[in-house]
Amino acid sequence: MLQIRTTVFLVLFAMAFSLNAQNFKFGKVSEEELKETLNPNDSSAAATVLYRSKNVRFIYNQGAGFSILTDVFERIKIYDKSGFDYATISQSLYKSDNDIESISGLKAYTYNLKNGKVEKSKMDKSAVFTTELSKYRNQEKFTLPNIKEGCVIEYQYKVTSPFYYSIDEIALQYDIPIKKQEISIATPEYFNFKANMKGYLSVSPKRSSKSGNINFTNKNRSDGNGALVTSTTYSNQNIDYTVHTAEYDMVNVPALKEEPFVNDINNYRSSVKYELQYIKFPQQLQENYTTTWEAVIKKIYKSDGFGLQLKSTRYFKDDLDVLIGKTSSPAELMSAIYFHVQNQMNWNSIYGYYADKGVKTAYKERTGNIADINLILTAMLQEAGLEASPVLVSTRSHGVPMFPTREGFNYVIASVDLDGQQVLLDATNKYARPNLLPTRVLNWFGKKVRKDGSSVSINLLPSQLSEESVQMNVDLYQDGSLNGKLRHTNRYYNAYLFRNKYANSDEEDYLEKLENRNNGMEISNYQIKNKEGVGKPVQESYEFVLDKQADVIGDKIYFSPLFHLLQTENPFKLDERKYPIDFTFPRRDKYMINISIPDAYKVISKPEDMSIAMADGIGSFQYKMLGEGQNLQLVVDLKLNHAVIGAEHYSYLKEFFKNLVEKQTEKVVLSKISSNGTTESTGKGR
Repeated sequence: MLQIRTTVFLVLFAMAFSLNAQNFKFGKVSEEELKETLNPNDSSAAATVLYRSKNVRFIYNQGAGFSILTDVFERIKIYDKSGFDYATISQSLYKSDNDIESISGLKAYTYNLKNGKVEKSKMDKSAVFTTELSKYRNQEKFTLPNIKEGCVIEYQYKVTSPFYYSIDEIALQYDIPIKKQEISIATPEYFNFKANMKGYLSVSPKRSSKSGNINFTNKNRSDGNGALVTSTTYSNQNIDYTVHTAEYDMVNVPALKEEPFVNDINNYRSSVKYELQYIKFPQQLQENYTTTWEAVIKKIYKSDGFGLQLKSTRYFKDDLDVLIGKTSSPAELMSAIYFHVQNQMNWNSIYGYYADKGVKTAYKERTGNIADINLILTAMLQEAGLEASPVLVSTRSHGVPMFPTREGFNYVIASVDLDGQQVLLDATNKYARPNLLPTRVLNWFGKKVRKDGSSVSINLLPSQLSEESVQMNVDLYQDGSLNGKLRHTNRYYNAYLFRNKYANSDEEDYLEKLENRNNGMEISNYQIKNKEGVGKPVQESYEFVLDKQADVIGDKIYFSPLFHLLQTENPFKLDERKYPIDFTFPRRDKYMINISIPDAYKVISKPEDMSIAMADGIGSFQYKMLGEGQNLQLVVDLKLNHAVIGAEHYSYLKEFFKNLVEKQTEKVVLSKISSNGTTESTGKGR
């Protein structure tokens, strides 16, 4: 036993020593790195970060003050073609008014092994592109040259930011493994940051302090003893201060594996976010930034781009008077105002909880960002005498706001308290309606802001089941083909998603894609109802012909009674999962399939009925086959009663879907009837 422990220790020591001894100096790529064919800890990885360093520090420039300088260096091994995307790098650069973040010192090379020698390819400046993503962000993107299977790439650059009060969130985990990374954040004592950790990796930074120094040059002018001549003198002044450093040195960081049904995988990526608490310069008052949710939200509410916009009402007075005159109840008035703003305004695809153009200009021009539109909506509801409030939200792609921060929100909607019920409203999508928010907003909770600036958390997740139902009548032929009629109905969020994706699509193009999606189905007599009828179910119906839906072997026919509708794969594959399963909204899938089998055949075997349910009412699945003779009927009913299911239920959910898939793939077996009325058999008797 002692010998085994000693051997294991020596192996681990050798691995650690190898990583530490590796030369990670820029430009010094080794043959061993180029010869590596897979990651020893994750053979499925298409690429691996061999080394990564990120150093964040503050610099002082006289006349300009503090700014943040970030040094970036990464070396990546690409094993195969599926890893080629990692040779394209993007860096987001924030801008505000005349201030903008910038990149300098960019160098990038690709290394390949050719005839036993290292071949080095330098990236040309023409491979670098700058794109304006919005009025607040640019993106610098570059692609390295000569990318081949087995190559190694590396790049380095500096980001200079005038926004000394904000350090970008630093990812400690990628979608591919990281063999070694060294991250350091050094902040002057004047800036008090709180480090907020996210994700499931155990990370403990090493903390230290050292001295920093600022040197000022003062310029003084004086008159020369009553004469017109003046003299200029210069003096230097040194200020010492303390720099606090946190270092995150990590080896063999596992890849963050993508799983289905995740609101945004970045919510669960291990990372560190430095949130500014206060600034305190010598002999100056302390300036507080983020402390509590109450303080954050009051600051937002008092701003000109938020609270002031709600006080402006004259610009819509005439329109509101007309709406009030046409309605007779608070519920009717709320709906009338909502649909007026929804039809009047057009979203410019810019997020934000601060108004962009300002509500008055946006209303006149009939276009604006999220805040312009939904603050107009809130102001009109309030002016009409309804109990309405704005609700601050973080969208699904923005993440869940874990800590009190203004950056945690990027969106605002409206709410109305009506007859003891809370109605949530977002007028930026043409296919939304009261209590049916765009799916981008369905992200755990929001903060409803009261008129005094206080707030309360509200649940954004829907509880009503969104239904997809299919009724299908089919004739199964002896060659395994189908001829059938199908009616497909989508309700609530399923209808919303359909309209957003297909309402403006060309019907011929849509049908071609539908046929391809269903194994080359031939569709005829297609009809659709309520394609754009917000609040109504979308109903499609058509006739179809579909080949190869059954296996014909000798005198037997084998088929799944769900045919092309069956689910053949369990979406949950990991042995364990540490983050919640997010279905976006609760759902119900119902199938009723009537099957007419060939006259010359008889059912000799069919799947048994199944009824299973998960604990705590999470979900249920029912599978039932009815009928006899030449007519069969299958009824399938799947319910998932919660939008979000905790990770603690993952093993049960995985087993639930395993049973569901196995049942759906079970076959009905038909056997040919002989002339004397018995089933034929090609096997030999005893």
